[in-house]
Amino acid sequence: MALTGTYSRTLDNKRRLAVPKRLREEFSKDDLECLYVAPGTDQSLALYSPLAFETLATKLAGITSNRAEVRNYLRLFYARAEKVDLDNQGRIRIPDRLASLAKLDRDVVLLGVHDHAEIWDVTLWDSFLNQHTSHFDEMSDRALDS
Repeated sequence: MALTGTYSRTLDNKRRLAVPKRLREEFSKDDLECLYVAPGTDQSLALYSPLAFETLATKLAGITSNRAEVRNYLRLFYARAEKVDLDNQGRIRIPDRLASLAKLDRDVVLLGVHDHAEIWDVTLWDSFLNQHTSHFDEMSDRALDS
């Protein structure tokens, strides 16, 4: 099942983020004890279930790393990705270095994006929406062009 939806959230002073129950359920039909937080694109963070992170790691392992660009991406991605535990209230703690990378302050937005979720600072997300929403039809045509 694809992850979908937009969820407004607030980080507490310990940078804990409540992961919506609907997302937790879609991440895993089993008991979910942890997630992986990793650098995303456009100053966001990516949030993966253990299975989705393993699937991504398998895909990345298949990329030829004889190019400096690929090696550097893999170094930066894996060095900053981190396994985070879910507490019994369904919260994760965003590591400080990842929160800084995504410019997360207090108000954030979680987005379901197919096989992962994204965590955005609300101001950056609003800016992204304002910049790209009017081009949705064009993007759809290009993305779905077979």
